Amino acid sequence: MQNNLYQDTLGLLNVSESTTQLPNRRLALQTALGIGYSAAAMPLIAQTAIKTPTDGLVTGEVMIDVQGFKMPAFRAAPKGKTNLPVVFVISEIFGVHEYIADVACRFAREGYLAIAPELFVRQGDPSSYGEMARLQAEVISKVPDAQVMNDLDACLVWADAHGGNSKRLVMTGFCWGGRISWLYAMHQPKLKAAVAWYGRLEGQKTSATPAHPIDLVANLKAPVLGLYGGADTGISLASVEGMKSALSQLAGQGNVAAKDSNFVIYPDAPHAFHADYRPTYQEDAAKDGWKRALAWFKKYI
Repeated sequence: MQNNLYQDTLGLLNVSESTTQLPNRRLALQTALGIGYSAAAMPLIAQTAIKTPTDGLVTGEVMIDVQGFKMPAFRAAPKGKTNLPVVFVISEIFGVHEYIADVACRFAREGYLAIAPELFVRQGDPSSYGEMARLQAEVISKVPDAQVMNDLDACLVWADAHGGNSKRLVMTGFCWGGRISWLYAMHQPKLKAAVAWYGRLEGQKTSATPAHPIDLVANLKAPVLGLYGGADTGISLASVEGMKSALSQLAGQGNVAAKDSNFVIYPDAPHAFHADYRPTYQEDAAKDGWKRALAWFKKYI
C-alpha cells in the first residue's frame, strides 16, 4: 500500500525517485506558514519563482475556528476593503508554502479575499518531511475528505466575518487541491465556480477518501474549469475523457453546473505546470490557465 502511494506521488509530480531525497537549497525551506518551501517539493528552481508585491495588501497567517479547533490559514486581501469576493486557494500535498501564499496574493491584487487553509494540520506538518513517500503515507493519505469539507465550510464563515462576501465564493486548487476543488463543487451550494488544476478525478478508495469526483458527479453544484496537461504521467487523458462524458450525460439531464463545466488540455504540459518553483513549470500554459481562471471567476461572481 505504501509503495503504491509512493509511486502514485512520483507519477503525479513527474519526478524520478532520485530527485525526492536531496534538498536543493537555492530557495529557502519552509519556516512558517506561507514562507519558504517544503523539503519534499525539491528540487526547486529559483529563477522562475514568482514573487508578487504585497503593497496595498493585508497578508499573513490567521486562525480559523472549526468547532473549537484552531486551523491556520494564509490570508491575503486588499487593505481597507469589504464585501470582497472570496477565493479559496487549496494547496498541493506540500501544504501552504510560499508558492500557495503567492497565488493568494495574486488573487488579492485582483480584488479578492484569498484564503489558503492548512488542511493537513491535524494529521501532520508537510514542511517537516523531506521524502514524498513518507509525507504521502503518514500525512496526506490520512486526511479525510469529510474533514476537509467541514474545514472549508468554516473558512466560509470566517470570510463573512472578515471582509468577505460568501455569496461571491469561488475556489481553485492544485494537484491534491484540484481534486478537493472538484469535491467542494459537489458539496457546497454557495460555491459559484471552481478551477481545478490537474486534480485527480478517480483513484483508489479508502476510509479517508471513500469517493472521487467521478463517483460524485451527480452532486455537482457549481461549474468547474479543469486545467490539465496532456503530458501528465499521473492523470491520464482517459480519466479526463471519462469525466467529460459523465458531465455531458448529467448536462443532458438538466444539470446547469455540468453543462457549464469545461476542460482545457495543454498538450505538452506535464503535471504541476503552474508550479513556478518547480522544474515542471510551463510558462505559456501557466499564464494561459491563469487568465482563463480569472475570466472564469469573473463570469460567475
